[in-house]
Amino acid sequence: MKKFIGLFGLVFVVTLVPTLVAGELTEKRCRELIAELQPGEDAIWRTIPWKLSVLEARSAAFKQDKPIFIWAMDGHPLGCT
Repeated sequence: MKKFIGLFGLVFVVTLVPTLVAGELTEKRCRELIAELQPGEDAIWRTIPWKLSVLEARSAAFKQDKPIFIWAMDGHPLGCT
């Protein structure tokens, strides 16, 4: 009897719980999630004048007498090395 209850519980968990928790990911729901996760136009980091070229950033910083902030990484962006 314990094996039957355990098997029934396993079948329930595998088949019904993911549907109850996540629901079905449709294209419409995916587009809604993407729209919700986009930063707003008022995000503070959007006001920073980012430069992709170090030489261009150096020139602009020298003209304005400001420092340069460089973000450099080595390895996998998620830390999975």
